[in-house]
Order: sequence, then structure tokens, then C-alpha cells
Amino acid sequence: QGSGVIVRPRRLEVKIPPGVSDGSRVRVAGEGRPGRGGARGDLYLVISVRPHERFSRRGDDLHTEVEVPLVDAVLGGEVAVTTLKGKAMLKIPPLTQNGRVFRLAGLGMPHLGGGAKGALYARVEVMLPADLSLEERELFEKLKKMRKVGPKA
Repeated sequence: QGSGVIVRPRRLEVKIPPGVSDGSRVRVAGEGRPGRGGARGDLYLVISVRPHERFSRRGDDLHTEVEVPLVDAVLGGEVAVTTLKGKAMLKIPPLTQNGRVFRLAGLGMPHLGGGAKGALYARVEVMLPADLSLEERELFEKLKKMRKVGPKA
């Protein structure tokens, strides 16, 4: 186009800092085009972050769901929560309701520029049994009678 510039593709290795989010700009010094008679400018990359299959992100905080067996939701227990660094054990108090959210401090994304990390919020999904043995069914029937649970009007 008469600009005297020949554009050739080239590959650069760029270190992406921890904590970048979708739309963040990363500056690569001296890798842009030269100005008129001047030194090369800077190249700016606009980051596009693919969605994660397990986590959603809000700022530096991550959100996930954790399956809790019915028995542990009622009586209490511990379940493993997947984090970015592996597994963490989450203590489930007795009578934990479906949808309750637990905050695990420091297990979210690092803050851009260093320092603190966000939290991981784990939302409880109480898992009902897929099938019951005869003994389990009898125990639930006994519980139903003890609690006087009947049809709702």
C-alpha cells in the first residue's frame, strides 16, 4: 500500500502474568512497529481467556460446585473440593442445605500484580442416592413416620 512496510508473521514467546482476566492488556516492550524514523514501539496483546469446565470467575474469586452425599449433608462429614492446585478438604456441618455456599480463602485467582489471592466459593449440591437397598428404604420409611411427614395440601 505504499507504506514501505513488509508484514511477515513471526512467533514470540510472551510471559503472561498470573491473574490476567479476559480483556486484560499485556505490553511487550520493543516488539511493535517502528515510528517514523524512530525506535520500535511496544506491542499490546489483548488477552482472551477460555471458560473453564469446572470454575467460573468473578474478579479474583472462583466459583465451583461440590457434590455432597445426602448422608454427609444430614450428619456432617468431609468432602474433597477440586481447586486449581489439586484437592482441598471441606468440612460439611450437620444439616447442610442444598445450595449453601462455602468460602475457601486464598484458593482463587492471584491478584494481577501480585499479592493476595481471591477465594474459592464452593456451592453444595446434595446428591440423592440413585437407588436404595431394602434396609435403606425401611430406614427412610421409619424416619418419615418419626417426623410425621405426609402429603402436602
